[in-house]
Amino acid sequence: MPAHAAMMSPTALIADDEPLLADYLKTKLALLWPELEIVAQARNGPEAAAALREYEPDVAFLDIKMPGMSGLEVARSAEGCHCVFVTAFDQYAVEAFERDAIDYLLKPFSDERLKRAVDKLRDKLASRQQPSPNGALLDTLRAALGNGHPALAGNHRLTWIRAGQGNEVKLIAVDDVCYFHAADKYTTVLTRDGEYLIRTSLKELLEQLDADQFWQVHRATLVNVRDIAEASRDFTGKVTLSLKSRPEKVSVSRAYAHLFKQM
Repeated sequence: MPAHAAMMSPTALIADDEPLLADYLKTKLALLWPELEIVAQARNGPEAAAALREYEPDVAFLDIKMPGMSGLEVARSAEGCHCVFVTAFDQYAVEAFERDAIDYLLKPFSDERLKRAVDKLRDKLASRQQPSPNGALLDTLRAALGNGHPALAGNHRLTWIRAGQGNEVKLIAVDDVCYFHAADKYTTVLTRDGEYLIRTSLKELLEQLDADQFWQVHRATLVNVRDIAEASRDFTGKVTLSLKSRPEKVSVSRAYAHLFKQM
């Protein structure tokens, strides 16, 4: 990254072999992240790799399947660049995660989903521009801790979850989780698209999740606050949550009802 980059607007590369989709992403980014400068658009892997070397962008939005080189291959040369994969194929999520992807967007994505990716990128860039006096030591410690738990981000918060569904293992972005519900030895991860099982306890999840985003509302339930559509209270004082992405209601125990006094 150039030494003066921190003083300038953030820069990005968009690589997609479908020009209309690349233009669509560029238009959406202009609305959600006006200060972001798109320095290059590439239609294939080699063009994307060359643009990374020439422009050294802060961010790269990479399609997975492109002529010449895949987005995953391009990412190998994206040193110092934060990569977001934008693809119609979900089977490459684990490999993308192993390449330290900031996010993995499945086409077609919503404005809300893209905004969450943009927020992650902004946080990453902001933290990179605020070094501490012991920055080198902290970076070494973070790298060591991160190697022990690849699902943790630089601030040690959980960002991805590996969950089982039948005989498959699926990688789920924490932002896509509507709520967690614990039963017996398992915890169910509920998203807009389905339900998955993990062996992680709610206590362990609470230690790794963003406390501002995930609230415990019951002894066995953690809810993503961003997915709450409405909190209703009946004549007995019992609070029930309606979600944006799931049809079922979520009960709030009396011990946590105070969280929703203003809702």
